[in-house]
Amino acid sequence: MRILSAAVLAALSLAAAGAQAPPTFPAQQRGPGDAALVARGNAIYTLNCRACHGVDLRGGDLGGPNLLRSQLVLNDQKGEAIGPVVRAGRVPAGGGTAMPALALSDEDVKAVAEYIHNVTFTSRPQGAPPAGAAVTLNLLVGNARAGERYFKNECAACHSVGGDLAGIGARITSIETLQNTWVAGRRLDPPASDPARRAVRVTVKFADGQMLDGTLQRLDDFVVSFTTDQGEYRSFVRRSAQPAITSIDVKDPTARHRELWTKLSDADMHDVTAYLATLK
Repeated sequence: MRILSAAVLAALSLAAAGAQAPPTFPAQQRGPGDAALVARGNAIYTLNCRACHGVDLRGGDLGGPNLLRSQLVLNDQKGEAIGPVVRAGRVPAGGGTAMPALALSDEDVKAVAEYIHNVTFTSRPQGAPPAGAAVTLNLLVGNARAGERYFKNECAACHSVGGDLAGIGARITSIETLQNTWVAGRRLDPPASDPARRAVRVTVKFADGQMLDGTLQRLDDFVVSFTTDQGEYRSFVRRSAQPAITSIDVKDPTARHRELWTKLSDADMHDVTAYLATLK
């Protein structure tokens, strides 16, 4: 299932209402640049800009700013925003390296802009693996018997291989997804199971002895909100004098997983994954 970003959903809503969608960075809509123009822009950039802005546009030895993060560059279409800065130069308001004015023609500025935008278009996301053919990793490297022992000691109080985890190795065949799912504490039980078992419950006690509980909806420094088993929505200010709250007890089925994150070793993680993969 494809997940739409908030920005896309907002644009679709505006379109449905007949309104004009807000502008987005041209860099987000850009395609590859003209090869000849990019080559020319690369040569001009190397001679005039590289020392300050760097070979990779992320800033050079002479202190120029990162062009890949520049709001001006990201909003520029074909040099109309870059050109005035190139020709007039710029002295940073907060101090730093001043940019001298460069006597470049309109065509030269357009070529440099095309080169910069092409770098932005072709650059890989931060943290991406090196370019090349996709590599299939073998993630099933743990010891299933060791994983079974760990499971019995740390997991069996909440999970059962004959209950919520029955056939989990056949239901989630991707080892990566299986590992990410159990480590994060996401839903492992079949869809037909009782969803109430996964709900976060809260019990609120008051100074007058009253006690209310239900499914937690919101809890922060100021408010606690929940839905009772009768379907009634209740919300209380935590520091309100009337009624005064004396305690808030939260029972989160996934809390144990978050506790394990602080001590879960790589070996334990892979071992449990290997064990869960055997539960066909």
